[in-house]
Amino acid sequence: MKKITLNFLFIFTLLFATNTIAQTRYLDPVFPSVDTTNNIVYGVNYTVMVPGYVLPTGAVIPGVGAIPSLNFQFFEPTGDTEPERPLILYLHTGTFAPIIRNGNPTGSKDYDFATQVFCNQYAARGYAVANLEYRLGWNPYLPTEPERAASLMKAAYRGIQDVKSAIRFFRMTYENGNPYKIDTSRIIICGQGTGGWIATCLNSVDKVSELQLPKFLDGNGIPLIDTAVLGDWDGFGGVDTLNIPNHPGYSSEHDMVLNMGGAIGDISWLEAGDKPIAAVHGNLDAVAVYSTGNLSVSGVNVVSAISGSHDVVKKANMLGNNNSIPNLYDPYTLAAKHASAGLVGSMDFGGTTINETPDNLFPFNTGNPGEGSPWDFWDSATVVYLATAQGLPDSVGTQAHLSGLQTNPNMSLTKSYAYIDSTLNFFCPRIVNALMLPGNTVGVINDNDDFSVTIYPNPAKDFISFNSSTNINTITVYDMNGKAVRNYNPNRFTFTINVSDLPNGVYYAEISNTNGIKSEKFIIE
Repeated sequence: MKKITLNFLFIFTLLFATNTIAQTRYLDPVFPSVDTTNNIVYGVNYTVMVPGYVLPTGAVIPGVGAIPSLNFQFFEPTGDTEPERPLILYLHTGTFAPIIRNGNPTGSKDYDFATQVFCNQYAARGYAVANLEYRLGWNPYLPTEPERAASLMKAAYRGIQDVKSAIRFFRMTYENGNPYKIDTSRIIICGQGTGGWIATCLNSVDKVSELQLPKFLDGNGIPLIDTAVLGDWDGFGGVDTLNIPNHPGYSSEHDMVLNMGGAIGDISWLEAGDKPIAAVHGNLDAVAVYSTGNLSVSGVNVVSAISGSHDVVKKANMLGNNNSIPNLYDPYTLAAKHASAGLVGSMDFGGTTINETPDNLFPFNTGNPGEGSPWDFWDSATVVYLATAQGLPDSVGTQAHLSGLQTNPNMSLTKSYAYIDSTLNFFCPRIVNALMLPGNTVGVINDNDDFSVTIYPNPAKDFISFNSSTNINTITVYDMNGKAVRNYNPNRFTFTINVSDLPNGVYYAEISNTNGIKSEKFIIE
């Protein structure tokens, strides 16, 4: 297994290194190498993954203790001299069950290819990254929806408690010499898949009443989440044989959330004052629906009316929670806007028609029904190995591999890198601007009333002219995918370009002068 994993690391290190032109820390991979430290303990707590616990697959977990330690894998730039760096707490996917035993080829912080690439690439950009382990275990096949909802909610709730324990751990270490060189005023929660559920819910759950909505009560009106038993959302209180508070006396606060295909238990949880949130999400995601719908696992309804990234980000924007993210106009934001516009009038997996185009959301439209994580890549031999390492037959690993292909049929290394690259380049400018990091003016539109531009003819065939009220410094033309197809430095008020060789379609021109940037749409037919 070590050989396979090292091969993965070599591949992604090579590919990223050979395609990198470093420019700005926190935006670009300015560090050529990354140091990794494994198995750092940040806390302990009770888990349902006790010996004899039976997963929905019928598999029994052997030899797992009832009070495991919780650890993380730490990534940092090699040779970095910065004394305090923004901290990203990265949460892997996995449906709250161990890899392979969850029926999928993904679900491990250590062996998931995309998780390892993301953590390495954030660190190469200058961030400190903690790849967190969180508690697993739930049963989606209990006989009633309230029972299934309770089991899942408790799993997500334990995840929230664990992440907040990790936040307090880092604040504790900060006051004791700051060995991880972190900036405790800039803590980002990045959740992938199931981890996105934890991140999105963590961002909003802060009242007992939010856990007592009608859909979160059993048939007798008893809350499915009882804080008197499980402890509160910070991980304090509860029955002392079910919950262990970690690192009391330190703040559990975070500063930003990045959601990769997660959802929130109820949209009403999201309120003004919650932290900024940006998201990437498959518009045909079958588990965490793109807008609002029911959560189903293997065709079994678990929780009704959960809300995915479209509705979460839309409401966050409306409430002003994302006001710290300015009006960005970089190529990946353009691509996101174009992708959102292309979905208007379409339906997500849950059958909801999409009619809005929220900022700070990049919809990933792969065309594959049910696909929620196009960044995933796995090696079938590794998947089989992970099955046999858990005492399972080869056939279980093979089935997990085939199961993953049902929603990601064109899974490949090239596809994985493409979506990883898009995610990184969409998120990083938002981190930089929201948290006021160096270089926080990148991609920001400065709308100046004294700066006007006219484009003609529009639509165009062969030539298009730009007439500006001020001297034009640069013109960059982007296609509908956000790819730059033309770059000019006119240094004049009027400028004409030849577009006869460009394919028909919609384009955006980014025009800059000394005072700001304007964007104009035009059509080639």
